[in-house]
Amino acid sequence: MNKITLIPGDGIGPEITKAMKKVVEATGINIEWEEVEAGESQIDKFGTPLPNHVIDCIKKNKIAIKGPITTPIGKGFKSVNVTLRQELNLYVNLRPIKSFKGINSKYDDIDLVIVRENTEDLYTGIEHKIGDYGAESIKLITKPACERICEFALNYAQNNSRKKVTAVHKANIMKLSDGLFLDIFKNISKQYNLEANDLIVDAAAMNLVLNPEKYEVMVMPNLYGDILSDLCAGLVGGLGIIPGANIGKEYAVFEAVHGSAPQIAGKNKANPTALIQSAIMMLRYLKKEHYALKIEKALEKVFLNGEKLTEDLGGNASTTEFVEEVCKYI
Repeated sequence: MNKITLIPGDGIGPEITKAMKKVVEATGINIEWEEVEAGESQIDKFGTPLPNHVIDCIKKNKIAIKGPITTPIGKGFKSVNVTLRQELNLYVNLRPIKSFKGINSKYDDIDLVIVRENTEDLYTGIEHKIGDYGAESIKLITKPACERICEFALNYAQNNSRKKVTAVHKANIMKLSDGLFLDIFKNISKQYNLEANDLIVDAAAMNLVLNPEKYEVMVMPNLYGDILSDLCAGLVGGLGIIPGANIGKEYAVFEAVHGSAPQIAGKNKANPTALIQSAIMMLRYLKKEHYALKIEKALEKVFLNGEKLTEDLGGNASTTEFVEEVCKYI
């Protein structure tokens, strides 16, 4: 039996984690869920949205799946997502971007993967004020972090029948930091029988809108990965369908990449697809391809049929109705 840490999260988090559990369990797989709370509800109890026992639980089980957790803007606590990635050394953020027939989007032939470095860059949170004049954030790029993320991306491409890996950077301006990333990518890519090229980040943004079908695996530092993965989500129907995985040497945390959407919390309107797709990634990580494929094929049928889609996908089905439809096809 697989024991998995489950973190429901804030806002719509508890609703979509419940939906995800129902879909996963419909496959017949035997999973024991160990549920722990993180987020806004824990601040009054523990003085932090991420109590130590949550991290301990993930370390014990080695694997977790979580709903969205609210991050205060411009003040308050550090992002729970960022903290988890740094505490558990989850250096890879993996986001597959794939079109589904039946979902209203401008593209129907996208199948690319964003590999985002997850532990450094501007997300280290090294900031200080310059008196009353301004503020400074430090972009930290290190050789070991660049090596392991580039190796992961190239190995992923090789192991998943991908032929091309594109490194995204801004080395024309940040010649030392992004220059280091690019040099390491070029050196490591010589060891692989893959097409390896690079693209400046602003050009990447334009080309992903014009010709997204040209890209297979894209690897990049933290900030660019955050921005471009959301851009790519917009190409295939929005953040409501895009899964995410945070992977390290010892631990893995799977998550929906969208926000907590408190404005629709408790209204049975949330789209649980992103977390369901994250569960598919989790099952594949656990080498449970048979169960992952059951869910993936069921989702494809639901989208193609188009009768039980949630509001964000152009339908009027509730969360419950959508999940029941997925389970029916499973």
